[in-house]
Amino acid sequence: MARSAPDAPRPTAAAVLDDAVRALVPDPGTNRLVARIEAGEAPRSVFATFALEQHQVIAADRLSFQHLARRADGDPAVADFFDLLARGETVAMKRLAGLADACGLTERDIAEYQPRPGCQAYPSYAARLALGGEPADVAIALTANFAAWGGYCAVVETAMRGHYAFPEEARGFFGLFAEPSPAVAEKAREAVQHGLDTRQAEPATAHRYGRLLQAYELMFWNSVAD
Repeated sequence: MARSAPDAPRPTAAAVLDDAVRALVPDPGTNRLVARIEAGEAPRSVFATFALEQHQVIAADRLSFQHLARRADGDPAVADFFDLLARGETVAMKRLAGLADACGLTERDIAEYQPRPGCQAYPSYAARLALGGEPADVAIALTANFAAWGGYCAVVETAMRGHYAFPEEARGFFGLFAEPSPAVAEKAREAVQHGLDTRQAEPATAHRYGRLLQAYELMFWNSVAD
């Protein structure tokens, strides 16, 4: 009697996430602003623009993550991941205040600022994913994006100290993301593993989400540079 071929081994969450990070890494040199900051060639004014734009991004992303957590309410591992991200945005907003203060920004400056469309494409797409993306797939896409974002923040934090003489309080926002968060990484693995086990995660779809997130990430930085 002929035997059916055994099922192929199912990928682990760690393997799926590692593959997404490798496959979606941005091309070197595409982030014009980070390259200029690293060389000390960007004007100091870009940090004020960054802070003003990030104030909008953080507020929007926090709402998106909260919505994803609610959508995943029946899947605790997935909901916990997005709940952790939402709480992280609250911490990030507090750290951003140090940069805003160092740039001389007032509450009125922040309230009356008119954001640049290219800078707000990322949170707009994140909101779209929050409304209709499979949460486990969004977790994969975000993990790849966080790897790129963290790398950019590490470069900027170092340059702020070496080229721009910003105080520690001003660098705190970038320092928050410069090193990978073990807690976020663990929650991401748990969320994606649940998605794989329940067949709710589709890595190909997640890569499509991630490719656009990375493109909008670069658009953010380059729009600040412009």
